[in-house]
This record gives sequence, C-alpha cells and structure tokens, in this order.
Amino acid sequence: MDTSESSTTEPGPTRQEATALPRRGWRRWAMDTRPLRIPAYRRLWTSTIVTAVGSQLTAVAVPKQIYDITHSSAWVGYASLAGLLPMVAFALWGGAVADAVDRRKLLLVTNSGIAVTSLLFWAQAVTGLDSVAVLMVLLALQQAFFGLNAPARNASIARLVPAAELPAANALGSTVTQTGLVAGPLLAGVLIPVIGLPELYLIDALALCVTVWAVFRLPALPPLGDVAARRAGIRQIGEGFRYISRHKVLLLSFLADIVAMVFGMPRALFPQLAAQTYHSYGEGLALGVLFAGIPVGAVLGGLFSGVFSRARRHGWMVIAAVVGWGVAVAGAGLSANLWAAMGFLALAGVADMVSMVFRGAILLSAATDEMRGRMQGVFTVVVAGGPRLADVLHGTAGSAFGPRAAVAGGGALVVVVMLTLAAAVPALRRYRI
Repeated sequence: MDTSESSTTEPGPTRQEATALPRRGWRRWAMDTRPLRIPAYRRLWTSTIVTAVGSQLTAVAVPKQIYDITHSSAWVGYASLAGLLPMVAFALWGGAVADAVDRRKLLLVTNSGIAVTSLLFWAQAVTGLDSVAVLMVLLALQQAFFGLNAPARNASIARLVPAAELPAANALGSTVTQTGLVAGPLLAGVLIPVIGLPELYLIDALALCVTVWAVFRLPALPPLGDVAARRAGIRQIGEGFRYISRHKVLLLSFLADIVAMVFGMPRALFPQLAAQTYHSYGEGLALGVLFAGIPVGAVLGGLFSGVFSRARRHGWMVIAAVVGWGVAVAGAGLSANLWAAMGFLALAGVADMVSMVFRGAILLSAATDEMRGRMQGVFTVVVAGGPRLADVLHGTAGSAFGPRAAVAGGGALVVVVMLTLAAAVPALRRYRI
C-alpha cells in the first residue's frame, strides 16, 4: 500500500487461494468470488444470506406493530430514535471492545443476544401485549447488541481474507445486505397476511441461530500484540478518534461517506416527489419505484463487481464513486419522467456500492488490527447517522425550494464538496494497495 499511510506488518491469511488465475470472458465482469474459497469467510458470508432477509422481517414488523397500536406515524419515528441512540453509543464502545477481546467470542455473545431479543419480540406479539413501551425497550436492546456486534464482525474480515481480496469480500457482503433490503420487506408484505406478524419475529430468531452456528465454527480471533494492555473505555474510544485524525486517508474515507449521504441521500423527498411530480404514474407505484431504485442499483453493482473489485487505486475509486453518486442523484432530481429518475437512482446505487466496497477496504487495510474495531465502530455510526441527518436536511430544503430542486441541488453539492476535498487533501488520491 502507499507508504504515506502504511500500517504495521501483522499476521494475516496466507493461502494459495489469494492468488487466482486471470478470469476470461464474461467472468471478468461477474462478481469476484475468490474469498468464498476460504472456509471461515464462506461460513460467515453464507450465514449473512439468511440473516440479511430475516433482519428485515423484524425491521418491517416493529414499525408495523407500533403503528397498529398507536395509529400514529410520529410514534414510529420516536421508535426509530429509540433504536438509534443506543446503537450509536454501543457501536463506539463496541469498537473498543472488539480491539480488546477475542472477536469470535464477542460475536457469539452479541449474535446470541440479538436472537434472544427477537424471541422476546415474538413473545410480546404472540401474547397480545400491545405495549409501545415494551417494543421501544426491546428495540433499544436489539440495537445495542447490533452496535456491539457490527464493529467486531467487520473488523474480523481482515483476519480471514487476504488484503488483495478485501474489496471482493466487501462486495460480496454488501450485495447480500442490499439484496436483503429489497427482498426482506417484500417477503414481509407477503407473509403478514398469511402467517401473521408475530411469526416474522420468530423467523428472524431462527435465522440468527444459523449465524450463531457459523460464528461458533470460526477460528479464534484474539487481539494481536500486547493483550494485557488492552482496555475498552472512554479513553480507548478517544484514542480511536485521535488515530483517525492522524491518518488522513481514514479521515477522508469517513468524510466521503458523510458528504455523499448527508448532502445526497434524497429518500426523505420520495413521498413528496411521488405525490407532486410523479402522481400521474400513480402515487403508490411512484413511491415504490423511487424507494427501490438505489438498492436495486446497489445489487446490480455487486453482481458485476468483477469490473472494479480488483482495482488497486482504492482512493481514486472512492472519489470517483462519490462524484458519480452526486451526478446520478442530480440527474434524478432533474428528471420529470419517473422511469428516468429510477434509472438515475439505480446508477446512484451502483456508485454507492463501489464507494462501500473501497471505503470498507481502506478501513480494513489502512488501520492496524488493534484499531480496526474502533474504526468499524465509527464506520457503523457514520453509516447509520448520515442518512438520518440527510432526512432532516432534504426535508427542510424540499419544503423551501421544492423536491426536485432539493434533490438536484444536493447531488451537485456532493460533486463540488468531494472534488474540493480530494484536491485539498492528497492522501486519498494517493492511497493504493
């Protein structure tokens, strides 16, 4: 990697699988599946296929149940906030914990905790408790476990997969996640009238058992180096932020995502666009098409990730992807035709997939192992918090200037800010492996 941002040498996977024969024909375009030849990563990824859909069943069931009880969208919003705050707090702490303990053990505890929480969701639903307070407490507990889990899970990938295959591993994981975002809600909509809402929670709990078994079969992932000196407190969290400030390529990778999501994520304006701009297509159809555009594009980007996953100039890939996201979002805002808008949103989804793949690879390769958990904790907070800030910003701008102008202006702002950052700080441009 670039010597200006190199990390200390550490043990890592050394397998013959790391060297693959050149792919020919259509296989050069298809998803790079080299990491799946590594048994430990394959088990982890396979479990993700199940839980990516199962988790979305719960993500649909909770707001549906709260709305059924209260008949208030405001309470649905309050529940989202109740889940966000513990997730943020525990993700930051969880990153420090992931750097201080065996990550496999932490994953076992947290995945088991999420599974038990899903069972409690099922129990309260099947008994007809109908308590919003209980639902919000369970949601907060679930998101706290998720906050502890995500940094350890993401940081573990670099210990299972060779550095050259990290972009491919990230593409595999992100594609499954995005597919779950599309398939999970659709499946929930089909299943609720057939089997009822409580059973969605039970299916999620059973899916999580698959993940627990997959994690159980992983190799031990203890901290590297001086284990005795490791702690997981406020001081260690602060050390993580200081580490980011000293390594500009890491700082720029976080800022790139913040720029793209805060200025360019237009989802808060989709209902207004469906009602005002694209109402002639049918408001319901227009809303569904708009929400589907970005995840569908992300899935397609993942399926054809062989086009980009072997690139070595990771910094330039992030810059190009964020600029491409901004251009595509601006194009969606300028489109008076619904299907053209969806096409641009799908292109934005492809760009978002590329950005996710290479930002994730940078975080895993540019940080030392004793800092990877904390980097992933901050990453989890940025990924969760950016779109929520965007909802506020775009909602306000849409009310003031109209939805199309707000979407187009946000996309243009992404391009300007990202290019300015790339020009002002060369670390990201220079980073490669």
